[in-house]
Amino acid sequence: MAAASAAQLAVNGGVKMATNSQAYLEGDKVKQTKSLIAELCRHFYNQGWVSGTGGSITIKVHDDSVPKSQQLIVMSPSGVQKERMVEEDMYILSSDGSILSAPLAKPTPHKPPKCSDCAPLFMKAYQMRNAGAVIHSHGMESCLVTMLNPLAKEFRITHMEMIKGIQGHGYYDELVVPIIENTAYENELTESLTEAIKAYPKTTAVLVRNHGIYVWGDSWISAKTQSECYHYLFDAAIKLHQLGLDWTTPSHGPIQNAKISALAPNGSIKPSRQCIVLDIEGTTTPISFVTDVLFPYARNNVGRHLDATYDSAETQQDIKLLRAQVQQDLENGVAGAVCIPSDDAGKMEVIAALVANVEAMIKADRKITALKELQGHIWQTGFQNNELEGLVFDDVPAALEKWTASGIKVYIYSSGSRLAQRLLFGHTKHGDLRKHLCGFFDTTVGNKRETKSYTEITASLGVDNPSEILFVTDVYQEATAAKAAGLEVIISIRPGNGPLPDNHGFRTIRSFSEI
Repeated sequence: MAAASAAQLAVNGGVKMATNSQAYLEGDKVKQTKSLIAELCRHFYNQGWVSGTGGSITIKVHDDSVPKSQQLIVMSPSGVQKERMVEEDMYILSSDGSILSAPLAKPTPHKPPKCSDCAPLFMKAYQMRNAGAVIHSHGMESCLVTMLNPLAKEFRITHMEMIKGIQGHGYYDELVVPIIENTAYENELTESLTEAIKAYPKTTAVLVRNHGIYVWGDSWISAKTQSECYHYLFDAAIKLHQLGLDWTTPSHGPIQNAKISALAPNGSIKPSRQCIVLDIEGTTTPISFVTDVLFPYARNNVGRHLDATYDSAETQQDIKLLRAQVQQDLENGVAGAVCIPSDDAGKMEVIAALVANVEAMIKADRKITALKELQGHIWQTGFQNNELEGLVFDDVPAALEKWTASGIKVYIYSSGSRLAQRLLFGHTKHGDLRKHLCGFFDTTVGNKRETKSYTEITASLGVDNPSEILFVTDVYQEATAAKAAGLEVIISIRPGNGPLPDNHGFRTIRSFSEI
């Protein structure tokens, strides 16, 4: 009775064999999964995905009475001719990756049995995506497609029927597959694959440059279907490339010259990305620096600044802009708006009303030109008096230097005025970083959450295709607007940044070193 109770579990009032018992390991469900893997490997061999003992496949033992996260895992071995595998060659693992059953050794010339070198990577897909099966292919298409642009960190394609075969995608969607760099040993890819899975919550695959692809699905059917669709799309991209057609655009028209990686005059690879446009708050600079340092400084020095510079042409222009904005706010019933008296009321009365309005605007975090212009002039005094020092994340200076050295032009687009932007990057502990920046955009080009703003920036930069511009921001709405304008977009994940929507679909980074 004791032995029976150790090998059995109560399930819905009945009795079921424990998944780690010998009887379960030798049962029909496990045997069927082993047989299925052998069958699929023969099929994949004929597809050219697992030749030369390369590639691998793993499937969870489907059992409705066992939670998916606890189901056993059957995995193909390493170094075995995949088209000749049989049930007895398979490994059985627990849900945490521990080997429960290994195949017996075969006589020479067979090698001693060894579980797939991909096991640590397979486990990441199981643990992070609750996968039901994972396929690793060495298919030529999945290898060559990573070589079309040796600098690309993503494969992108749109408006192809087979995209519908990829989970969560339709014909009109843009399919994005991250590309990680190859290593000498398969298990050394584990960390970079993990980061790619985190950064691309919508993806069901990761490409490995010059190597192959990992594909997962919630079942073996889903994984197989998607693998076939991915390989079809890779093959299509390669053929379109050979025809000089652009697989990344809806029209699939001729590839723009700037889109193709070419050799620069010095023999180096010319990047397809021509420009990078950076947000400031939460991207190059901690949000806390703006909210805890710059805003309080401006708020606390409004009166002093206006009093000291009241008669200057610069301040009179700021007052003119503020008068117009406040008048508009009063007409629209904006909270905190206070009527600004005419100059006849006297300097102090005018300044008092200006201070009240500016404090309300700062408190509401208004992204308006009148406020930003005044703030920029106040900060200018602070930087000139060494009362302020610009702050950027430590990875920013090296990235700016690397990008500009490779011929990429870098710009800033922030709700802060262009003056404020130049001050911040011109006075940092790393020195003057403006030497790496080609220009500055602010709200005069448009609201950062509107697509037309990014269309205007594209026209200003003079690129042939908006996809040649990378925009990096921490704000989902800005990312969405930029993507709608055709820009490449990455979302910055920094300490103190706000949360992102689930399944937002954008690549994310935590450091500029990842770009």
